[in-house]
This record gives sequence, structure tokens and C-alpha cells, in this order.
Amino acid sequence: MKRLRNHLIGVDQGYVSLFSDFEDGGEMWTGEGQREVRRAIRFDEPFRTRPVVHVGLALWDMDHASNQRADLQAQEVTATGFDLVFRTWGDTRVARLHATWLAIGELAYEDDWMVD
Repeated sequence: MKRLRNHLIGVDQGYVSLFSDFEDGGEMWTGEGQREVRRAIRFDEPFRTRPVVHVGLALWDMDHASNQRADLQAQEVTATGFDLVFRTWGDTRVARLHATWLAIGELAYEDDWMVD
């Protein structure tokens, strides 16, 4: 459990269209090539420390004739942002994918001392 010691708690959120590969024969739709999409997400303002980030599928448009496999993660989380990463494998064909994210963490307090 992450304990927040500051009374200033920040919440940032977003909605991201990661790809739409069915329109132009992209790798996620053809099932060939790299099967990972990584998108850098930056928070509206920095958190004081690394926040907790939750990600979720908002739109998942998959081919009905293949297995449906998906891995969606927040990676490399820092006080200023994170990488939103989607992966699939095998015969899975993904036409398009949209994701949501929510970050919760401590905000800087005006009386915090900044010591280098």
C-alpha cells in the first residue's frame, strides 16, 4: 500500500487512442511485425513523488476469428509521466485500441523545502 503523507493529493486522468491499424494494414491488424505499442504520457503537472497509475481498456476492437490476447501496462512511472504499453502476440489481430489512465499521488506543498 502506498501511504501518502501530504494533505495535497492530486488526481490526473486521460484517454488515449493508441492505434487504428485496420485502416492502413498496420502491424497489429496484419499480425506481423512488432506487436507492441508504447506511448509516452505526461502529467498536467508533476507530482511530488511517483504516483500510483491505473490503466484500463476503453475501446478494444478485435478480429473475431482469432484468439484475443492483450497486455496493457503503465511502465517507467515517474513524478512527471509514464509509458502506456500495449502488447499482443500469436494470431491475435487488433483493429484499434483506446485506453484510459488515472494517476493519484502527492502534490508539492508550498512550504516544502527544496534542498539540492
